[in-house]
Amino acid sequence: MVIKYTPHFLHKLEDLFAESDYMLRYEKGNFKSGYCVLKDTKMVLVNAYYPLEGKVNCLVDILRNIELSQDKFTDKSRKLLADLLAQDQSEAGNQLSIGRQGVVIEREMA
Repeated sequence: MVIKYTPHFLHKLEDLFAESDYMLRYEKGNFKSGYCVLKDTKMVLVNAYYPLEGKVNCLVDILRNIELSQDKFTDKSRKLLADLLAQDQSEAGNQLSIGRQGVVIEREMA
């Protein structure tokens, strides 16, 4: 799945959070990685100053790193999440990847 940097795709990602137990908020702040996940209160804070591309990247990164209960998800939302997670698995075999804060992380090829 190709990640699209459009307002429509951003709304799809926001809908995933709306259907989950997590509350998504755009706040002003100085988050080093652009976002903050409070797992105890199930709240996701994304830097409000980020441009569209930054917000999409943050939400995709968060969705790949937290576990969501899919009980309330629509079929379209389940498919979108599965596509995002499948893309993450296919990228895991890459030798080099960029970490969350722009650090190059070496990975062994299987």
